[in-house]
Amino acid sequence: MSHMLQPSIILLRDGTDTSQGTPQLVSNIDACLAIVDLIRTTLGPMGMDKLIVNSSKRATISNDGATIVKLLEIEHPAARSLADIARSQDDEIGDGTTTVMILAGEFMRCSKRFVEDGVHPQIIIRAFRQASQLALKRLAELQVNISKDNSSQEDYRAMLVKCAGTALNSKLIGGMFKNFFAEMVVDAVLSLDEDLDIDLVGVKKVHGGAMEESFLVKGVAFKKTFSYAGFEQQPKLIVNPKIILLNIELELKAEKENAEIKIEDPDQYQSIVDAEWKIIYDKLDAIVKSGANVVLSKLAIGDLATQYFADRGIFCAGRVPEGDMRRVAMATGSTLQTTVTNVIPEVLGNCERFEERQVGNERYNLFTGCPQAKTATMILRGGGEQFIAESERSIHDAVMVVRRTVKNHRIVAGGGAIEMELSAYLRNFSRTIKGKEQLIINAYAKALEIIPRQLSENAGFDSIDILNKLRQKHATEGGQWWGVDVNEEGITDTMETHVWEPSMIKRNAISSATDAACLILSIDETVKNPQSDAPSKDDAARARQAMGMAPRFKGQGGR
Repeated sequence: MSHMLQPSIILLRDGTDTSQGTPQLVSNIDACLAIVDLIRTTLGPMGMDKLIVNSSKRATISNDGATIVKLLEIEHPAARSLADIARSQDDEIGDGTTTVMILAGEFMRCSKRFVEDGVHPQIIIRAFRQASQLALKRLAELQVNISKDNSSQEDYRAMLVKCAGTALNSKLIGGMFKNFFAEMVVDAVLSLDEDLDIDLVGVKKVHGGAMEESFLVKGVAFKKTFSYAGFEQQPKLIVNPKIILLNIELELKAEKENAEIKIEDPDQYQSIVDAEWKIIYDKLDAIVKSGANVVLSKLAIGDLATQYFADRGIFCAGRVPEGDMRRVAMATGSTLQTTVTNVIPEVLGNCERFEERQVGNERYNLFTGCPQAKTATMILRGGGEQFIAESERSIHDAVMVVRRTVKNHRIVAGGGAIEMELSAYLRNFSRTIKGKEQLIINAYAKALEIIPRQLSENAGFDSIDILNKLRQKHATEGGQWWGVDVNEEGITDTMETHVWEPSMIKRNAISSATDAACLILSIDETVKNPQSDAPSKDDAARARQAMGMAPRFKGQGGR
């Protein structure tokens, strides 16, 4: 009887929440499916937008999957994996964030039935990974090469415009402005060097005006900075300028409050003032002697320096944002200076043309014809703040898609065509094997059909009828590129209708979605520390501050 009297061993703190077994796994899958069901209606050119209001009452309208899950502030630890794969897809490819989450959710949905029937998660994971490898291998066989070497410059540019148009189809600006912005995006990417540094493509927003008033600057453009009196006397157009970039202040320093100077002769005070003036005039003279006629500084340029440069036909701008300074430096070949002593000609930048132009209610400084590193800036016009912000996100996705296409040279047809072809391939393969893997790979193949199904439902079509037609086409020879036609409510050869996507989008989406589903399936227990529910010290301090209470410190207490 002694073995019945042994005390129990406690490993975890009192109040720790532990969940394990099949119910815990199903709960994690349901949490992920709740997120997927929220964003699935945003897929495709007929997808809807989401209006999200954060804790600061700031509203955001978007149909981008990565943007939505970022603003949702997901608390469930398992559901955060969807946010991670969406962010990874956005950083790596720039588009397909909604696709990757919908695929991951559908993989989990089809695995849920097997989990509830008692199939071990490792068997499901093994079959999923096998199906993923087969799908990626088939994708590599189907992709089409559109390398620049295989076509003329005009045809190559037209192909990139079609890829950019496909990326913009599902965006807010993808209607009547799709071709307009697609050509602008392609021109911006093609104006870059071979390394295609995305930091050299700037996007500036100017509220007001119509969307078609947006334009592309093949160079650097940034908003006019704060200026003092004398600015209007400076030149607004300079051909072949010499540009100097500074990180120093060019203004007289204000005296410190309660500053005290002990002098015995009043003339000594005048000598102090004269020395301060001499210091700034020496700096200004050194800049003029360097031969620069465009002066940009990260720090302030005061009214004295502004008037000094204006009298000598030199343009200046102070408090230039760091990002714009970096792009000007990379584009013009100039080097940021922290002193104006012994400025050599090699640190000065140059371009073909500098001008200041009025854009709406704003003035912009434009540097064009930059020789060192080719760059581009897109200036977007539009009405509402949310609309132009979503336009900027859409342009970013299109730029990333074109950049990926230029680097990878391989495309596939969109509109759910490639998913249907991979589904048909995996379904045929599943019939050649035996065991539980046959059922799981067949379920994986059916899960891939979620993309054309969701495209049909979001467009208001009968998804069952559309899928039956697509299955019939993909079962015949030469039908691998048939997908959903959202314009005519039917199916079409999306390769012929130029609905093209970089194959890297689909490759990364299938791989990431499978990894996310396998990650969730591999979790059999969740241990939640009780401290994670308690407010932190920083949260308590913010709460006291919000209620108007003074913060409490150690050693500060009442009696």
